[in-house]
Amino acid sequence: MSDNDDVPFNRDFPLKPGVVDDIRPGVRRILCNNPSPFTFTGTVSYIVGKGNVAIIDPGPDDEAHAAALLDAVRGETVTHILVTHTHRDHSPNTARIKAATGAPVYAEGPHRASRPRYESERISSESGADRDFRPDIEVRDGETIEGSGWALQAVATPGHTANHLAFAWRERKSLFVGQRDEDLYFSGHGPEIPEGPRYVRFLIRHRQAREASILHRLAKGAADIPAMVRAIYIGIDPRLTGAAGYSVLAHLEDLVARGIVATDGDPLIDGTYRLA
Repeated sequence: MSDNDDVPFNRDFPLKPGVVDDIRPGVRRILCNNPSPFTFTGTVSYIVGKGNVAIIDPGPDDEAHAAALLDAVRGETVTHILVTHTHRDHSPNTARIKAATGAPVYAEGPHRASRPRYESERISSESGADRDFRPDIEVRDGETIEGSGWALQAVATPGHTANHLAFAWRERKSLFVGQRDEDLYFSGHGPEIPEGPRYVRFLIRHRQAREASILHRLAKGAADIPAMVRAIYIGIDPRLTGAAGYSVLAHLEDLVARGIVATDGDPLIDGTYRLA
């Protein structure tokens, strides 16, 4: 395949909740039973190492998933708990795993929103935030967390949340939840991505196409975000229209900042937009 080929999200992920899946030497994963339009088949937690291990993203507030993770490491010692970001499908179960293992929690910090909230904003986009989360050890971009037979370097990947980290196992050319120059990406939702950089290039082209679609709609006249979603996201699952709206808003915030699109006041989810 060339880099110009589409690389759609792989939806073939037959892993069942609670089953321990050895995907690579030193890497196991367990799927949480929290499927939804936003989480695909559910949140994937990872166990790194053997004997003395790290758990990455303990998942949502789910007792059964915590029990499955602890059962998977029975006879081993959990030395680290790593959290990529503070959404409610990734971090709340951390408290259960820490209580059971005593392992310290590593993360960028408490929740920080992916975008500033304007004073004029009436609707919050942060309903999925885990505001109770606090790490024991705050990790910065480039810092390395070392365990028995593994070393994971923190890679700042803000966007999904402002405190989002990926963890790169440089020796294995692997990356847990993120985007950089490693070859193999272990996703927080769905199967591993074997050609990570190429997949990211596809996502960039996809976002560029979405921007073009927004400008094409605005060339026909001013519109609010629901009108743009209806024009752009044909056949979308109705449960995802709100998320699609915030995706469009992210583009519009950028287009307004670049002077390409105009709106009255701050760029808000309920605003009306026009070509500048």
